[in-house]
Amino acid sequence: MSNYSHYRMNGSLFLKALRDSVWKLNPIVLLKNPVMFVVEGGAVLVLLMILFPDTFHTAGRQSYNFIVFLILLFTILFANFAESLAEGRGKAQANSLKKTQKASNAKRLRKDGTQQIVPSSELRRGDLILIEIGDFVPGDGEVVEGIAAVDESAVTGESAPVLKRAKSDFSSVTGGTQVISDWIKVRITADPGATFLDRMITLVEGAKRQKSPNEAALNILLVIMTIIFMIVVITLVPIASYIGITIETSTLIALLVCLIPTTIGSLLSAIGIAGMDRVTRFNVLAMSGKAVETAGDISTIILDKTGTITYGNRKAFRFIPLSGVTESELVEAAVGTSLYDETPEGQSVLEYARNLEYTWNDEKYGGGAIVPFSAESRMSGLILQNTDYYKGAVEEIKAHIERIGGKSPDLADSLSEEIAREGGTPLAVCKGNRMLGFIYLKDTIKPGLKEKFDELRQMGIKTIMCTGDNRVTAETIAREAGVDEFIAECKPEGKIRVVIEEQAKGKMVAMTGDGTNDAPALAQADVGIAMNSGTIAAKEAANMINLDSDPAKIIQVIFIGKQLLITRGALTTFSLANDFSKYFAILPAILMGVIPQIEVLNIMHLYSPETAVLSALIFNALIIPALIPIAMRGVRFKPMIAEKLLLRNILIYGIGGIIIPFLGIKAIDMVLQMFY
Repeated sequence: MSNYSHYRMNGSLFLKALRDSVWKLNPIVLLKNPVMFVVEGGAVLVLLMILFPDTFHTAGRQSYNFIVFLILLFTILFANFAESLAEGRGKAQANSLKKTQKASNAKRLRKDGTQQIVPSSELRRGDLILIEIGDFVPGDGEVVEGIAAVDESAVTGESAPVLKRAKSDFSSVTGGTQVISDWIKVRITADPGATFLDRMITLVEGAKRQKSPNEAALNILLVIMTIIFMIVVITLVPIASYIGITIETSTLIALLVCLIPTTIGSLLSAIGIAGMDRVTRFNVLAMSGKAVETAGDISTIILDKTGTITYGNRKAFRFIPLSGVTESELVEAAVGTSLYDETPEGQSVLEYARNLEYTWNDEKYGGGAIVPFSAESRMSGLILQNTDYYKGAVEEIKAHIERIGGKSPDLADSLSEEIAREGGTPLAVCKGNRMLGFIYLKDTIKPGLKEKFDELRQMGIKTIMCTGDNRVTAETIAREAGVDEFIAECKPEGKIRVVIEEQAKGKMVAMTGDGTNDAPALAQADVGIAMNSGTIAAKEAANMINLDSDPAKIIQVIFIGKQLLITRGALTTFSLANDFSKYFAILPAILMGVIPQIEVLNIMHLYSPETAVLSALIFNALIIPALIPIAMRGVRFKPMIAEKLLLRNILIYGIGGIIIPFLGIKAIDMVLQMFY
């Protein structure tokens, strides 16, 4: 977990939230929440009635009006407290992050290669700096030369250092991290104030959070409902006067406050902020509330195989020579293809060769042209003066051999398929126009993924695995992991094609990636999660960043997104159901003195009109702090199809929202009887 995710509720945060609750009584601040602004307007009007009883003709009702005022005041304070508490968590995280922004000096390199010591605050985009062992990274950048282990625990909380090297998918460095071995030259990619940490601090501070589209739409609905109930209450005055009933202004205000959606209106902002907070505590930085909510609507997930479904550390497991080829011949060629291959797979080939006690002379392979691995060619090699060595995907090596006049052995396909059926990855090795055999790369599927994919399937979410492996290997891994579909021999442009095809079917798509080649697909996806260890291009294209670079986090993000949506829906249902119960508490009590027939609606048998109004008003206030833990923690989420989930929440929060107010209002009324 990150260095700020250890946060738990504490006294200082609680007290700060209380202070902020009072400060938020400022009408200008409260105007952001129209529902509570109306409640404050009602409280101010009741206060004026207390201060100027003769003007408002309320003499003799001071005690009743004072109680109504206090209840309205605490209703607003409880609503402010919920939002302040949620914001406080974000600010606590932001303050923790700010501690990692150390003011330090940087070794800026001039064009002539000399060093210039400058404060990190003077660095600008494009500056080239040298970072040596023990130095803190002064700003965001890309490694352009060198290789070093970087401690990123200040940002991610993960103690294991990350190897950073130039021209790889692990070339980006983040300001505030520390180089703990060797050295690197870094080109700064962000000006002061626009670094990754600066963006993180801004985003986790709830006060600066923009409302998501769903939240904004619900807010508009609450405003419309408030206006409708205001019209209803206002028109109630002439109607009551016509039948000879005089309703006190304070009672009308109490009726309005009880009928408008104060519960969800007071918790709406807290729910959204807490949802962002839950994602951040999983070490995933969401660029907006919209990204978190969109995750809850995802219906298709596109996953890489390597590093997501499998551990990703594919290693040479066995050398399998073809008929007529000795193992030493195959190993010699495999070493030639891997000596200058910096990928983990390439280095594992050399390591496995050493384990077989095979020795080689580097000079034998010197002076050649290096062919680096690329996602397009799916092969790498070394071209020497008298021959060349290549290793790569079987189909690509076969095509290469045929292009230069060779022919692939018939046994090659059956051997590669046998490796693939075992869940391994076959790398074909050739020398010149002759295929020598295979390197058997072995990877391991992450435990527990099959169960997670089953849960996603229960929610109607389809999983698609994209891999550069051949079809047989892909099919084996897909079957063992439990994904719904797979795409074998998938090139970078294939990922964005899959995203577009799924979106064309009306589906919301999520995917993960870390390389520059993944950037177009990450940008196209509705939810793109980039690895923090990945390239700057990938992180800028995505709308979420996985701080500890665990690609499987996308599944947890979707769960959190769905939890956010059902939390808002459940509490909205509960709030609206509350209004039904409060209607039966207040309106019959007001009218039954003049209209005896309406007594039949007084199903709670409340003591008097005054206790009925006060009981409903007190319950309306107390239910807000009672629901704060649910708003902060989220409604318990169990994977199931949408129809069952909707029915479950209606039963719990709809029917519960009707029953609980009946019980609560009746209990409060029984207590108030003692004072009347």
